[in-house]
Amino acid sequence: MEKTTQVKKTNPLRYAVGMFGTSIPINMFKTFAVLFYVDQLSLITSKQFAIITAVYTFLDAIDNPIYGFLSDRTRTRFGRRRPWLLIGTPLLVLCFIMFFNPPAALAPGSVFWYVLIMYMLTGTLDSLISSNYGSLFPELFKTEEERAKTNAIRQVFQLIAMVISIALTPIIAEKLGYSKTALVYGVLAVVVIVFMTLGTHEDLSNQDKPKPPLLGSIKAVIINPKYWKYGFTNAAFAASISLVQAGIPLYIKYFLKREDGMSSTIMLGVSILSAIVFIPVWFKIIKKTTIMPAWRSAFAILGVALLPLFFTSNFVSAICIAVVLGFGMGGVQASMDVVAARIIDEDSRKYGLQREGIYSSLLGVLNKVSGLFVSAGYLIVGKFFGYENGENPGSAPDLASRFLVVIFPAILMLLAFALSFFLKFKEDGKTQEEEISFADAEISLAGEDIGFLEAEMEAEASAEAE
Repeated sequence: MEKTTQVKKTNPLRYAVGMFGTSIPINMFKTFAVLFYVDQLSLITSKQFAIITAVYTFLDAIDNPIYGFLSDRTRTRFGRRRPWLLIGTPLLVLCFIMFFNPPAALAPGSVFWYVLIMYMLTGTLDSLISSNYGSLFPELFKTEEERAKTNAIRQVFQLIAMVISIALTPIIAEKLGYSKTALVYGVLAVVVIVFMTLGTHEDLSNQDKPKPPLLGSIKAVIINPKYWKYGFTNAAFAASISLVQAGIPLYIKYFLKREDGMSSTIMLGVSILSAIVFIPVWFKIIKKTTIMPAWRSAFAILGVALLPLFFTSNFVSAICIAVVLGFGMGGVQASMDVVAARIIDEDSRKYGLQREGIYSSLLGVLNKVSGLFVSAGYLIVGKFFGYENGENPGSAPDLASRFLVVIFPAILMLLAFALSFFLKFKEDGKTQEEEISFADAEISLAGEDIGFLEAEMEAEASAEAE
């Protein structure tokens, strides 16, 4: 008989605040890594940084599914996700702080290798934390309305973290330096993530279900067309936003001709604060139009809003455009995780397995494909515009900065908008033939999953007998 347990309800606010803790270090890491090492210290070139991000992208394609698999199969009295969060968070923060504190004794030729190693360690530990934190979302909150509400709250926390770790960082770093700023952000991240984790109540009865097999789970994910459609859509969006956020300080410096850090702070801050303000608006839009139309509309708004930045050389006009960018960004942030939860729910219903970890991790793998787009952007500005670093910005740094902030991100946002129309759910009008075709594949795979489970059970029984 199926065992039922009474699970204490997790407070949506307590869970949502965790997004603040996970976002603080990684936003500074991704946004200011290139500015710190390439433009400010001039210790490596833009080409070398492109190599680092490309190498890490391939590493991340391997580590994400491993983290998800281990998390799904974890069985402890504290749950499946919480132990990983409590162990991984201090390690992430340590590597993050070390990344922005390169040893002064490093030989010139070894700087590249130090940055490469610390970039990979910080990035892979962030994947560990994000995988387990994200896996809790569909497990703790079951209805779409509850998810939309919780996700709206946590996206507000994420955007607040972005205000601090992206918009305010130039000002804070001017006072403290990037090294001490990383230390402050790291300590804050540990406190918030541990607070969230200790207040999260996992359903321990999920641990009574069969452990998902690795090969069967990976196969279940990769034959699901919705995984690919959502993953590439989100990757294009993530790459676009990453390029915009990292490129704005260069855009301010080389195109708008403003050398002060305050200008970057204002522009980044306005876009992020606008996203926070507009998230409640998007929550109402989602309730009225449903999730998918709202998700697609946000991509379109972002893509169109980027284009005027190429032409305006007026700072006030750029700020006004940033407001519209914030509106579009708020829409994507409010909707994308709810879309992903739908995909995970379908898998759980059809296979009877709890593998939020492997799904979240493999979705993260495709999301990290955005790193290849980002690498391509830096390679292009180095090759075609001559931008290497702050000491050698090339002959057209203004055009290079506009390419990073406007042209390439707009192309990626257009790609995300187009791909989003290929992702459909039954309640959104998916045809019966498509459902039947996919169901046939799932039935076949379910049989293979049973085979994997039987083999694992036999192996465990044999080990216990020995």
